[in-house]
Amino acid sequence: MEQGVHLGETETVTRNLTHNLRSDARDNRDRIMAVAREVFAAEGLDVSMREIARRAGVGPATLYRRFPTKEALVVEAFAEQVEACTRAVDEGLAHPDPWEGFRWTVSEVCRLHVLDRGFAAAFSTAYPKAVDFTAVRDSAFRKLGELIRRAKAAGRLRADFSVDDVVLLLMASAGVRNGTPAIARRLATLFLDGSAELH
Repeated sequence: MEQGVHLGETETVTRNLTHNLRSDARDNRDRIMAVAREVFAAEGLDVSMREIARRAGVGPATLYRRFPTKEALVVEAFAEQVEACTRAVDEGLAHPDPWEGFRWTVSEVCRLHVLDRGFAAAFSTAYPKAVDFTAVRDSAFRKLGELIRRAKAAGRLRADFSVDDVVLLLMASAGVRNGTPAIARRLATLFLDGSAELH
């Protein structure tokens, strides 16, 4: 009887300890992600993993245990932005007017990039080299190419326009410090006005 009580108490302590360890691990991961998103958005992707660990209040070993590479951390940090960017392109394709769909997509993607320097760098360049992120970015660019094709077919977009021109806009937006949605809209409007086919 006493042994049964002892074993029951041990199991309870073990369950509580496991729960606490999992809770601590979750807290560490949440802190790392919050810091990574904030740092990448404000300072770009050049911040070191060691600095991110320091600001998150965890050791480098804890950070690398959760994210073995910087690429893995970047992919996770920008998961929501990638989804928003993909959604913007999909909604543009669903618009009944090819030109308006193209305009809306470019404005929305520009807004996302102006507000987040790290995402701009990750989305418009070859970094990070993680397969998941690259595949999503390449898929978005393919869909963007279809938007461009439709806008040209409707006679609204200049014939020499290409996906590379959108990348050029994203590179320009990445250089805008302290960006706001209003700045993003203005930048996109100027770009689109210069890209429209004159009638």
